[in-house]
Amino acid sequence: MNKLLSFIFLVFSAFLFSQNYAVSAIPENLLHKANAVVRNDETTIDINAIDNMVQTYNKTITILNKSGENFSSIRIPYDKSVSVSNIKVSILDQNGKVIKKYSKSDFIDASHSPSFSFYDDSRILFLNYMSITYPYSIQYSYTTETRNTVFMPDFFPIDGYNISTEKTSLAINNKSGIRLRTKVHEADFAKISFTENGQKYFYSFSNVPAVEDEPRSPSLNEFLPRAEFSLDQFSLEGKQGNLTQWNEFGNWFYQNLINPVSEVTPALQAEVAALNLTGSTHDKVKKLYQYMQSKTRYVAIMEGIGGWKPMLVEDVRKKGYGDCKALTNYMRTLLKAAGIKSYYCRIKDDRSVQKYDENFPKMFGNHVILMVPTEKGNIWLENTSQEIAFNHLNYTSLDRNVMAISENEIKLVNTPTYKPEESSEILNAEVKLNPDNSINVDAKFRFSGAQYDFQRPLTSLNKDEVKEALKERFYYLNMENLEANNVTNNRDEALINYEVKLQAKNYSKKLGNDIILRVMPFLDLMQTTSHEDRKLPLEVYFSYQDTYNFSLEIPEGYKLAEIPKSVQLNSEFGSYSLQFSMENGKLVTQRKITILKNIYPKEKFKEYIEFRKKTNNLDNTKILLTKI
Repeated sequence: MNKLLSFIFLVFSAFLFSQNYAVSAIPENLLHKANAVVRNDETTIDINAIDNMVQTYNKTITILNKSGENFSSIRIPYDKSVSVSNIKVSILDQNGKVIKKYSKSDFIDASHSPSFSFYDDSRILFLNYMSITYPYSIQYSYTTETRNTVFMPDFFPIDGYNISTEKTSLAINNKSGIRLRTKVHEADFAKISFTENGQKYFYSFSNVPAVEDEPRSPSLNEFLPRAEFSLDQFSLEGKQGNLTQWNEFGNWFYQNLINPVSEVTPALQAEVAALNLTGSTHDKVKKLYQYMQSKTRYVAIMEGIGGWKPMLVEDVRKKGYGDCKALTNYMRTLLKAAGIKSYYCRIKDDRSVQKYDENFPKMFGNHVILMVPTEKGNIWLENTSQEIAFNHLNYTSLDRNVMAISENEIKLVNTPTYKPEESSEILNAEVKLNPDNSINVDAKFRFSGAQYDFQRPLTSLNKDEVKEALKERFYYLNMENLEANNVTNNRDEALINYEVKLQAKNYSKKLGNDIILRVMPFLDLMQTTSHEDRKLPLEVYFSYQDTYNFSLEIPEGYKLAEIPKSVQLNSEFGSYSLQFSMENGKLVTQRKITILKNIYPKEKFKEYIEFRKKTNNLDNTKILLTKI
């Protein structure tokens, strides 16, 4: 078997240099919906020791059109622990002939992060080739060597949407004597070919067609096959650790990455004492959290090799800024000074839910939050915003697990899930019809949960900017004027409120002496493209509930020809109700829609669209006013 693997490596290397890269050689099925085609992508990883890993990359990609240019950039991140060598780049014409070459000296060497002294070693080499003619191909190769063996890359079949793959492979030669754990996730979309024998591993994909990004599709991780890897023992920045169990790894993480930067200095202790914390744990945590928000600002630091250890707490205290790691650890240390235990939590923050595998410990996550256990349940703190509410997480952090680390333990803990009614939009509107067919609307809006997240940016805008933002939101109304008032961010209860007064012209239509009009303003009808050839699953990213109440004043001299019938719809995707009544000469409309979070198979997409078509039709309900 070892001889067979060696033979495979030799054959594949020969294939790399002999392959015909003419565009005409691309199989027809790989051109469909593709802006670019990966002709060959070969990665070889040599794990030589616990603190030495060499990766060699060889890749050829054909750019078919201007939309494929985002795949043409070559980006090589590195830092003081990663060396980059043997960079070679060739540009090929559509016939596969070399027309231009580049070397390392042609790359731009830039900071991979904002230019703060404690992250100056995080760098990136990049080359952006732009062509005026298509198609063309880019062939490049380079080698990296690192002592940080904890970062084992996953193996995926494609690089993104609208790019196909002719052939891609990963070969691993583990010479370290350390056990390499592997896990292959199969899927119907493409098949992994793999061979594992001893400490030699070979994985490949071939003939993988392009995936088109379809409406409401999940993350690529959700439906593509992949292989993932993790060494039992590893090195990170000169510190060696064990990754066979979550608890062992968590202890290492705390002792090597968190504790060394978390000193409770006399100055910090005095800061906390000056706050005179009283009351319940909840009250103390809230006061400390809002104090932290008032003193700090978020600075984005790119995730990468150097993206795991927070900066010194004392530096955060003095300078007043940091990234998610730094601000979370600063908040954790403030709580520690107050005698309150908390957990530093690594999380995969993403629109689609991605979780830690309980049975496969590995480096994972792209964000850090804080969890504070109390007698009334866990308090969750997002520490990167000065405006976000206490004990509120963005919807991209909900309904998944975190690696929760404290001084004495590590555990995988689930973040909250909002019920539909906890992620709501509530609208109460008074509508008046004018003789010139315009309407005047006086409306009050309230948002909570995930919908609080989407509206929160409004609270950082000035009055004119708010006005323009709401004009853009209500673009479907032919507005003559709009006034926005009382825009508030309730940071105690995670509520956004605002009031709108507007006039919209040509809202109603005269039919002889009668008037016809849509009964509910503020409803942008959902696009309901059927996508009969749907290829991807459907994901509803969060549950929500919208409740709209409209009160329409019937103009003098008119009457309602007929009160519309009330309607109730129920489906596996959610529910919808529409109720009408007359109260004090006004038509009162109550509309409620509930949508449920889930990932549905592609076969359900048509049913979902049919449900939303029905809600659209009801949202477009019109009434007839007749002359008395």
